[in-house]
Amino acid sequence: MKVVLSLLVDNTAGVLSRIAGLFTRRGYNIDSITAGTTADPRFTRITIVTSGDHDIIEQIEKQLRKLEDVRDIKRLREGKSVYRELMMIKVRANSQQRESITAVVNIFRASIVDVGKDSLTIMLTGDQSKLDALIGLLDDYEILELARTGVTGLSRGADDVRYFN
Repeated sequence: MKVVLSLLVDNTAGVLSRIAGLFTRRGYNIDSITAGTTADPRFTRITIVTSGDHDIIEQIEKQLRKLEDVRDIKRLREGKSVYRELMMIKVRANSQQRESITAVVNIFRASIVDVGKDSLTIMLTGDQSKLDALIGLLDDYEILELARTGVTGLSRGADDVRYFN
């Protein structure tokens, strides 16, 4: 099973390395990992997508809780959380292809963020299936480069927000 974990950690040097190292040492898989400072600069939110059976997921959570920098862990459940991923995709586009590519981009409410002489760079934010669908429709064109951030997310509502002094 695939699980999305949201960690609130101290914003200290090496915290991401220590968390990734835990996964490496234990042989756990990281499907994606994102990190960024929160509104409070003392903390960083790290979102990890990982997979394994029930026992492995429980073990991952237990091991993460043991780390000194980890302040909170939430399992982001589908329907009770909001997930998004950012993708930038550069497509070869001559002057004749630009109109048809722009039509596809507009369907997805994506943005063209750069126009080159022979390429377009497109940015899209959404869930993984939306990003995959855009890639599928752009498959008829030459995809020059593609970058994805990985999933980030938050639980819905304010009921389970944790405050730290």
